[in-house]
Amino acid sequence: MHKKDRTEKLKNNIKYLIKSRGETRLSLCNSSGLTRTTIYNILEGKVVHVQQSTIRKISDFFGVSYTEIETIDFEEKETIESSVSPLGNMNPAAVPIIRESLLIQSLDKRIGELAITHPLTYYFGTACNVIGVLLENDINANEPGDILIVKKGLSSDNGEKLAYEKATKKLTVVGDDFCSDTFCIIGDVIEERFNGK
Repeated sequence: MHKKDRTEKLKNNIKYLIKSRGETRLSLCNSSGLTRTTIYNILEGKVVHVQQSTIRKISDFFGVSYTEIETIDFEEKETIESSVSPLGNMNPAAVPIIRESLLIQSLDKRIGELAITHPLTYYFGTACNVIGVLLENDINANEPGDILIVKKGLSSDNGEKLAYEKATKKLTVVGDDFCSDTFCIIGDVIEERFNGK
């Protein structure tokens, strides 16, 4: 297989594995020891040859085969193997997409009301009280144009949460060790879509 094809497969697999495993670019960087720039360059197709050590760190992080991550389409493979897939009989949930600048004033509105007044995207999974947030600024490992799918409200689950920093009046992503005096939690980040995809 040509190097460019292998890199394209790697890029697509990373995007799919991040989404399907409930991970984020940030968690991938933090846990694998790779820099944000390295991951960004791979995902943006700016690298033709990815170092073997980088590929090994990524495949180890996701717990997948080092040789398969460049050669197999994981989304296709897992969709065929899975009974709950976008091609199955599960109805996707309609999720309203709210611009970052309109988010705070929209928080007290019901999802049904937001779904009528905002554009929609679809989320495959169990969805109740779920919104999409269209980013207009860089937030952690995400950039303008990315959409964060967020389950509104506080949950006891571990994982990343979208939060509003009261002092700066800006959105950020926090872990479980946030300070409730400093942040207002919007909800759990359950999926990331890069540049709205």
